[in-house]
Amino acid sequence: MVILLIICIPIFFFWIITTLWLIDGEKPKANGKYKHVIVLGAKVKKGAVPSKALAFRLDAALDYAKQYPTIQIIVSGGQGKDEDATEASVMKQYLMDRGFPESQIIVEDQSTSTYENLLNTKKMIGDNLKGITIVSSDYHLARAKMLAEELHIKCDVIPATTPKSIEKKVRFRERFALLKSVVTGK
Repeated sequence: MVILLIICIPIFFFWIITTLWLIDGEKPKANGKYKHVIVLGAKVKKGAVPSKALAFRLDAALDYAKQYPTIQIIVSGGQGKDEDATEASVMKQYLMDRGFPESQIIVEDQSTSTYENLLNTKKMIGDNLKGITIVSSDYHLARAKMLAEELHIKCDVIPATTPKSIEKKVRFRERFALLKSVVTGK
């Protein structure tokens, strides 16, 4: 019984703490304060088609752009081994196909992680980056904000809905990714 408690109590606290982090990740909500909006990449399916999660992120950015039409959208994501194109190029095409002007899209297509998305964007924009609005799946924003803070980037967020088909898996996995980011800073 004692051994069971020794095992269960830390797991319980880990679950509670990471749940609070995930909830806090959706604040502060974006309000047009920042000129640059970064859409963090996600899986691209065969035929250079955005996954449902990526499409939801892009749709959230497009909805925001309707409210704030002068924003610049940074599409950020490299090419995975099983992807036909870079996440960034697929995102750019998706936005343009829906009427968003190419002149307001910045492409960052070298990153392979959330940390690299933010780091490469910071390098690309340079001193013009006063802060950034991060668009990602709701479960992912806590870690994205943590990494932005680590890179001294002010930010607010736009949560995109997580597809129900992957929600349990990614929320479970994200708890460990959060812990890793707390420990490593990446």
